[in-house]
Amino acid sequence: MRFTLLCLALAAGLLAGCAHPPALAPQPLAQADAAVERFIDQRQLPGAALWMERVGQGSYHRAYGQRAVAPTPEPLDETTVFDAASLTKPVVTATLVQLLRERGQLDVEAPLQRYLPDCGGADNAGITLRHLLTHTSGLPSGLPRSGPLGGWSGAAEAERTACGLAPTAAPGTLFRYSDVNFILLGRIVERQSGMPLERFAEQALFKPLGMADSGYLPLQRMAAARIAPTERQPDGQVLRGEVHDPTARRMGGVAGHAGLFTTTADLARFARMLLAGGLAEDGRRLLSPESVALLTTPQSPTGLTEQRGMGWDIASPYARPRGSLYPATSYGHTGFTGCVLWLDPTSRSFYVLLSNRVHPAAGTNVLPLYGELGTLAARAAGVAP
Repeated sequence: MRFTLLCLALAAGLLAGCAHPPALAPQPLAQADAAVERFIDQRQLPGAALWMERVGQGSYHRAYGQRAVAPTPEPLDETTVFDAASLTKPVVTATLVQLLRERGQLDVEAPLQRYLPDCGGADNAGITLRHLLTHTSGLPSGLPRSGPLGGWSGAAEAERTACGLAPTAAPGTLFRYSDVNFILLGRIVERQSGMPLERFAEQALFKPLGMADSGYLPLQRMAAARIAPTERQPDGQVLRGEVHDPTARRMGGVAGHAGLFTTTADLARFARMLLAGGLAEDGRRLLSPESVALLTTPQSPTGLTEQRGMGWDIASPYARPRGSLYPATSYGHTGFTGCVLWLDPTSRSFYVLLSNRVHPAAGTNVLPLYGELGTLAARAAGVAP
């Protein structure tokens, strides 16, 4: 009892001595709780899971609201698995590209047609993997899902359709966020690794990092009850364990731009690896420091205002989750379903928010919440204004 009382006193800052006070400031954490709950009350999302951490100093994680509201309400807990949407791009595809680069199986400066010969038309001749990774290829933002080119089905036809799209700007001259870029990269990863994308991701990324709840096609690994549902479809069915992104769904649920299902705890493991320069928590190296630098520091062509790493956002119209305090060297990414991961290598801190804001229907807006949480995460980590 006496030991417990001493620890409580220490935590309250009333006693100094054998223990260090929590590294994360409590007031910003309470404000983060209030911010998420406010957006739930405003019906911008049914629930969410939040993780804030300063590596080696302290972490904070909470669940809020409901995992599902239709067809029946279900409480949300910290182990809930979410459709992470476009977080697939930097977490999975861009990471696997770097692993293949380190093995000598990919050259990020090589032309696209070296790895996908069917994309070797004159219109695409100047596109390199660097252009795809930094969203500067000039290719359209997405694949057509209707009209003359919209009748495709399956991953192979998605690749063929993507290769038939002509860039609308010369490679390296325009930033345009594009699913097409990462659809092509996902197909390249499959060819160069010699195995399906979901299997290579499991063997080379999720398993080494201990990301036990992460992967594609989650219904093959876990009960649907663990997974946060997303949008109700025209037939009245609610998607649950099936990817929300329509293009990825048409590709069979596995794609380079979407399809990852994950938890806050797993993404926290991934974030620590990046902030440790590529080292996993058990000391094994997953990525080289060079790969981490390519992923997380500006790699966009010179002359462009928008700056991306080879996967992560640094300075673009999508960088609102940085908030007002994290420095320009911080980086991150969002997902359409209501997900964000933002990291600051200077303070070695990060935050993860996973939600299913598209449940039971799309049309909500959580972008202001991202910016608010970014500022609060920085304050909690002691980042000075």
